[in-house]
Order: sequence, then C-alpha cells, then structure tokens
Amino acid sequence: MRFESGILKVDASGEFSLEGAKRAFLELMGAVVHYQAEKILLDGRNIKGNPAHIERFYYGYFAAAETISFTAKYRLRQQPQFAYVLHEPLRDRGRYGEKVAVNRGMNIKVFETLEEASEWLGATTGNKPEA
Repeated sequence: MRFESGILKVDASGEFSLEGAKRAFLELMGAVVHYQAEKILLDGRNIKGNPAHIERFYYGYFAAAETISFTAKYRLRQQPQFAYVLHEPLRDRGRYGEKVAVNRGMNIKVFETLEEASEWLGATTGNKPEA
C-alpha cells in the first residue's frame, strides 16, 4: 500500500480466500484511517481464484459493513470511494459482490483496467502524458 496524490493505492496478489480477503480489507481500512484517504485504488489483477457466489456475497456484505463502521468510528470526513481492478473470473460478469456492497451503502465500483478505475476516481495512472 502507498498513499500518493490523494489516493491510497493497493497492489494485491495471491490466491483468493474469503478469510484472507477480509483480513486484507481490515488492513486496508487501517491505512484509510491513517492517511484519511478518501479514494482507494485496489489493483487485484494478480489475485487468482473464482469465488463461489456466496463468497462474493459475504465479502461485499463485510466490506460495506466495515466501511460504514470505520467511517463512523474514526469520524472520516466522508465515506471512501473504492475502485477495484479485477479480471475474470475473480470479477464476475454480473458484478454480484459489487452490487451487494453498493446496496449496503458502500461507494465501490469494479473495473477491468487501471485507466477506467483511475478516471472514475478522478485521477490519472501516470501512464498518460499530461495535456
């Protein structure tokens, strides 16, 4: 994890497991509090796995609940905005995990590319020349 240009950037890799993902999310939220980050870019293109439908539900539910809890407990100025970059099959076509989290109040969107995610966050990836 690194905080640059107002964005907490997270590079994630390894084999997906629900418990591991929950632990990693709590670490991420600790960094959100530390840096008072309002925008988070999680690059999960190197995460392998194909979570079961119920695991997608549990992760989305957990992430939303913890985000809301941390926002209130640590009096964050606003709820953080999360952009996840994932490839299939980790990112399912129906974006079920995203929908679960959004329906529970989390500001999150899943993308295929860093460029799309950065644009949604209102940032640039640094790969493009300045205009």
